[in-house]
Amino acid sequence: MTKIIAFGSDHAGFELKEILKPYVASLGYEIKDYGTLNTDSTDYPIYGKRVGEAIRDHEADLGIAICGTGIGISLAANKVEGVRAAPVSDAFSAEYARRHNDANILALGSRVVGPGLAEVLVKTFLDAEFEGGRHQRRVDEIKAEDARNDAEFEALVKSGKSAKSAKSRA
Repeated sequence: MTKIIAFGSDHAGFELKEILKPYVASLGYEIKDYGTLNTDSTDYPIYGKRVGEAIRDHEADLGIAICGTGIGISLAANKVEGVRAAPVSDAFSAEYARRHNDANILALGSRVVGPGLAEVLVKTFLDAEFEGGRHQRRVDEIKAEDARNDAEFEALVKSGKSAKSAKSRA
């Protein structure tokens, strides 16, 4: 079964996205583009959220999200439950984001990496597999944070029993 890759970018990442889509297709993946569709100024949270939701809703297996730095769009994507988006600008991080952190979205900065390096990062990310083992517990801890019980958290804060941890979460 062909893996599906969700793409999304803001205006700053649009041109790099358009370069990477045919490259990723040439590697044998199916592409779904969640926007933007041109270089008109737009907001990266829209597209980070869309790619994140595609991962959460199982519309895609992995995602590639692009803005100027890769940071903003990864922050937006990471707000979606189940998403582990990693902003990456070197091959080691691209590989280990998958191998150790089970990242499901690669975030790239079009103002940080050029098309050639971006292709290397994408291929490295897509080729890497999650190792599991001792890393599974850590990923499970991240997943548990996604599913935290906010009502219980608020009750603890109000009771004063968790003031220190509440301040660290604020």
